[in-house]
Amino acid sequence: MKSNRREFLKQSVVVVPAISLLASCAGDTKSTTPIKPIVISTWDSGLAVNKVAWEVLKTGGKAIDAVENGAISIENSINCCVGLGGNPDRDGYVTLDACIMDEKYNCGSVAFLQRIKNPISVARKVMEKSPHVILVGDGAYQFAIANGFKPESGELSDDAKKQYEKWLETSEYKPIINIEQQQSQQPLPKHAAPAKLENGEPNHDTMGLVALDNNGDLSGACTTSGMGFKMHGRVGDSPIIGSGLYVDNEVGAATSSGQGEEVIRICGTHLVVEYMRMGKSPEEACKLAVERLIRINPEKAKTYQVGFLA
Repeated sequence: MKSNRREFLKQSVVVVPAISLLASCAGDTKSTTPIKPIVISTWDSGLAVNKVAWEVLKTGGKAIDAVENGAISIENSINCCVGLGGNPDRDGYVTLDACIMDEKYNCGSVAFLQRIKNPISVARKVMEKSPHVILVGDGAYQFAIANGFKPESGELSDDAKKQYEKWLETSEYKPIINIEQQQSQQPLPKHAAPAKLENGEPNHDTMGLVALDNNGDLSGACTTSGMGFKMHGRVGDSPIIGSGLYVDNEVGAATSSGQGEEVIRICGTHLVVEYMRMGKSPEEACKLAVERLIRINPEKAKTYQVGFLA
């Protein structure tokens, strides 16, 4: 079964950019043509991330380098949900989460990290230079500084400052559903976010990406600034191996985007990969994971968005 699933991965790619609890899933995009290398990522904004990752893959580079470079590119941009330009927590601080995983089950993660521009690179250092998998808060910050990362000012971006000031008018915490440019077939909740931010940047959520290189090796990365106006100290699924990201070189890889608390409840990306191990296609595996969330609490599922990509 392992060898058959591995061969399937080499021959078939299913892209599910947003299997949402609020919208129908993507259509059947299966292909029987061998495709290698390849990179896929979440959200429309992932197209630019893919281009950066592809520059590594097209010259025979490793998948782990491709996903790190892709994640760095969006961390360096100004957007609502990734990097230091993201929306702050309810105390006014931008806190970052990220994880990375390679083809040998090596993985690294940082959570609740402040004032460091590229958390994905710190996560890789955790993977390669420490005996641990996850470092958080001040410990993650000190580790980053010790490994040559420079502290940033911590000032909010112009757009984040506007959004924070607007939020302070009510100080009401409610997860915001990011619809981006995709159209839902159902009425959108009143608290759905607009397609674009005031600065013109596309609205999106956590950035997750997975890549397969010319050697047939998989890697993945996931990076986020988390929910805007969350409680100080909150950590979602993104930096948690098996929730925000999981890679099994014998089977496949998966990442997630959306409301992290719900993904954590089912260890979402590990679940997707295990469904693939059972013989399900990537698309079927993603659907089954979403359906499990719906079964847990059908009414609650109408109020949030979760997506898986495999």
